[in-house]
Amino acid sequence: MVSDFQLAKDLPFADGKFPIVITKFQNYELKGKKVTLIPVHKADQIPLSLVKTLHKQFNHVIEEGKTYPHHEPFPLQKFIDYWFIHFVAILVEGTYTSYESLKGSENWDDLFLGNFYIKSNYIGRCSHVCNAGFITNYNKRGLGIGKALGRKYLELAPQLGFTYSVFNLVFETNVASLKIWDGLGFERIGYVKNVAVLKGENKLVGAVMYGKDLQNQPLLPSHVDHVPNDSYFK
Repeated sequence: MVSDFQLAKDLPFADGKFPIVITKFQNYELKGKKVTLIPVHKADQIPLSLVKTLHKQFNHVIEEGKTYPHHEPFPLQKFIDYWFIHFVAILVEGTYTSYESLKGSENWDDLFLGNFYIKSNYIGRCSHVCNAGFITNYNKRGLGIGKALGRKYLELAPQLGFTYSVFNLVFETNVASLKIWDGLGFERIGYVKNVAVLKGENKLVGAVMYGKDLQNQPLLPSHVDHVPNDSYFK
């Protein structure tokens, strides 16, 4: 087994270098529905209509003002520059096998289930530690999609070469996210007191910091996405 130091010693992510590219589409079933996880390194790999769906979903979360620290919606290009820095995984309903196969669909607002980005959390000599941002379709919350995305993150982040994960701000009022990360074995490594002014709250809100080893984690069963009774779906 290659050690974390061996993976990180040559600073593979410093200066914006991304040595590993993932292009394989994942087709499986989620709660009896056929779904596809689309790997994306650049926004122009996918239809603009799908990018616009992601943009719409992101701005909806910003306007809700409850889970992300941003306070103003992003124009499209600013969103692309922010979200597509390194790697994005997009979960959609249906079976797709290539970027070319995506061109025949346009109703992404209905097919979109959720997505997440993965990028370095720090610069230079600490860039082997990654961070991620998750968004679930706001019309399909409460269906276990968030935890499904979390599991895929734990699968893909180490494949990209990252050794450790840090989530900087999971607001203590975001009970659903706290439950997901606790349930997936993340460690609470810190707490930031009174860090956020959130909509719907009449006091300052704190945030939990999460951390997790990526290269030395137990492997998930390859069939886990297909077992309806697994806690994955709860």
